[in-house]
This record gives sequence, C-alpha cells and structure tokens, in this order.
Amino acid sequence: PPASPPYSHAVAAGGFLFVTGQLGLDPRTGQVVPGGTAAEMRQVMKNLEVVLRNAGVMFAQVTMARIFLVDFKTDYPVVNKIYAEYFAAGRYPARTTVGVTGLALGCRVEVDLIAKL
Repeated sequence: PPASPPYSHAVAAGGFLFVTGQLGLDPRTGQVVPGGTAAEMRQVMKNLEVVLRNAGVMFAQVTMARIFLVDFKTDYPVVNKIYAEYFAAGRYPARTTVGVTGLALGCRVEVDLIAKL
C-alpha cells in the first residue's frame, strides 16, 4: 500500500534490507482486508513479499522478523501457521513476537523484517 506517513517501505544499509512493518492492507484500496486475523496475516505476507521482490530479495534471505499482535493469545497460533508457509522448514529467521495494545487502522497484526542483501 502507498506509504501515508513519511517513511520508506524498505531501506538498504550495511548489506541488509530493513523492511517497514506491513499491515493487512489491500494495496489497491488502502483498506484493511476483511476476514479477521488470518486474512490480515495473509495480506501482510503478500505485501512483504512484494517489498522484498522489488528489492531483489526473497524470504530465504530474511534474517529477522518482528510480529506485533493485538490479541496475542488468540491470534498467535493462526499467525504462526501462515508465517511458516513462507519459509523452508527448519530455516526460519530469528524472530520476536509481542502483544500490543493497538495497531494503525485497527489492524490485528503487523510484521517487519530484516533481510541480507
């Protein structure tokens, strides 16, 4: 989705690509995708994939991920299942997952990444 506040979707520095947190926003409408956490997480991962691909990077190059969840207890298993689909089994990046009190636009999940260039 277009960046509304002043930021870049990704910045390359020191041999790494730092990818800004992505939300479950439809890039065509800028609106949160309907369907709850699973739908949002799928869209988050699609959005991240586009940012990575535009920088010439793949999920296999991701070294660190941070996941932010509004409802940690309920959404953690759902998010884990979808997240795992994007990485080779046993080759997951380092990761931090935290519960937060809120995210932009009422979203339930946000993910940012660091990838090796």
